[in-house]
Amino acid sequence: MTEPIRTDPGTADYKEFDQGDNRLEILLLEPIAQEVVAWLQARHSVAFRPELALDLVALRKEAYKTRAIVFPRHTRVTRELLDFLPKLKVIGRLIGGMDNTDLDFCKDRGIKVIYAGSSHVRSNAEYLLSNLLNLYRRTLPAAVTGSRSGGTPPARELHGSTVGLLGLSPVAHTLAGMLSSLGVRLIGYDPAVHHTSPVWEQLRVQPVSLVELMSRSNAVSVQMLDVARFKGFINDKLLAACKRHQLWVGISRRSLFDEAALAAALTDGRIEACILDGDESGLPAAASPLHGLKNLWLTPGLGCQTQEANLRSCWYVAQRIASALEAQQTGTDPLPSAPVPLTARAAV
Repeated sequence: MTEPIRTDPGTADYKEFDQGDNRLEILLLEPIAQEVVAWLQARHSVAFRPELALDLVALRKEAYKTRAIVFPRHTRVTRELLDFLPKLKVIGRLIGGMDNTDLDFCKDRGIKVIYAGSSHVRSNAEYLLSNLLNLYRRTLPAAVTGSRSGGTPPARELHGSTVGLLGLSPVAHTLAGMLSSLGVRLIGYDPAVHHTSPVWEQLRVQPVSLVELMSRSNAVSVQMLDVARFKGFINDKLLAACKRHQLWVGISRRSLFDEAALAAALTDGRIEACILDGDESGLPAAASPLHGLKNLWLTPGLGCQTQEANLRSCWYVAQRIASALEAQQTGTDPLPSAPVPLTARAAV
């Protein structure tokens, strides 16, 4: 008995496959590019069931014998969920970090985790650059006030200014090249990169201390990797050294900031304006010190959402899922599981 696979407007027409023996190989819980779907379907049985991401009980029943699943960014993959998916061998994510996946348990179970992090490097770097330009030109304040004057300071140029890079993730590598070409002086700090590392010279970024980065920068771009130990890293002590009227942009999670400290800096003039593109959606809760601040803009992970980045991530995940499934037949698999080392990600 055959049953048509669910389709989604704007995605490919999924082929029918035989569900009689429950041999579904790849389950997509979010849409991927049509040409990538066609490529996968030529090699494996594929189903698109986005509603299962919202009903984990149903997912356990439907995907009991599934070998690979592409999860949406917000679905938490826990050992409790994986216990109901005994045949699962590959987890794919097109977007989002790995902190909502139990990597240790996946390693113990022999489940490969594939994450298309490098696919979004350029789109995130361009998003940071565009936000810096918006803040320097006072585009957002003018849009909020509805005028070009009304107390709004005159626009500025990036050329000749000093931008501090807080975090030397692969996005910072690309952003540094963009900013250097515009005549920006670059200084930087990363707690995981020693100041003698040759990467600073390669990127034409001067390594400095945290206090020096705060006191010298006209603007700060934050792209630190998502690591639990950095929660609240940007706190009162750090922001006390801010050069007044700094402009901030960032793609790191909001948990990197001590919210009370950030609110104080935004209120007293140390930080003139800030745009954060973390993965949290919506405005701060009413009880948050950040609630209602007019010089703070929060966007829900828009930096990685471009057509080009989506296509790159679709191909990356699809090809590595296919390779991983095929490698099970031969017993050899040269592809690493996420997270990929920083040096490898930067080279992609």
